[in-house]
Amino acid sequence: MSLEMLLRAIPVVLTGLKLTLLITLAAFAVGQLVALPVALGRVSKFRLLRGATWLYTFLLRGSPLLVQLFILYYGLAQFPAVRSSVFWPILRDPVYCAILAIGINSSAYVAEVIAGGIRKIPAGQFEACISLGLSRRRTFIDVVLPQTYRAIFPSIGNEIILVLKASSLASAVTVMEMTGAARAFTAKTYAPFEVFIVAGLVYLLVGFVFSLIFRVSESALFRSTGLGSSKAAAAGRRPAEVAS
Repeated sequence: MSLEMLLRAIPVVLTGLKLTLLITLAAFAVGQLVALPVALGRVSKFRLLRGATWLYTFLLRGSPLLVQLFILYYGLAQFPAVRSSVFWPILRDPVYCAILAIGINSSAYVAEVIAGGIRKIPAGQFEACISLGLSRRRTFIDVVLPQTYRAIFPSIGNEIILVLKASSLASAVTVMEMTGAARAFTAKTYAPFEVFIVAGLVYLLVGFVFSLIFRVSESALFRSTGLGSSKAAAAGRRPAEVAS
């Protein structure tokens, strides 16, 4: 191992840090936005909606993310209807495709976590909301979702770490984030060990920062509550079928 090569690799890998953070944060946001309606579908009283959202999560969780990324970036481009659509400016850009693929994949996992959190809320709370005359919308906004997100908050913190690691797959569609920059530098220097050691350490450091941010946020947001931990997101009770 060459110390000189390690030092040379640091600025090269860091050139992709900004793009890595962009993909991670944007994909995480996409995943969170899509996950909530999917989760509500998973606990819906309508069988068709439950089936459709189950199929969505089954397909995305059951197939490799890299395959999904290739289908989105390389596969859809072969259809003339896609190339002539308003979505083509997004689908032809590898960065946007990476954000969409990683975000949509993340949404399937987060949706199941949210659905598990909703299922763990005692049925008596829903009955109490009905007796108080709260609408289904107010019940979810004021009672269900605050408790659910408190329970699954640590799991959401873990999810952003998974999204960060998944962002390295963007290099497979020519995106020059940290892994892409490391691969390009390795092709010039033939020193993969030193280069990827640096890349791995940077990923580790960024993941630690994200983890610390979520830990501090959890303490600040929920320290005054007595709600449960992330274990509440585990499946256990019969689904409270109140979503439509």
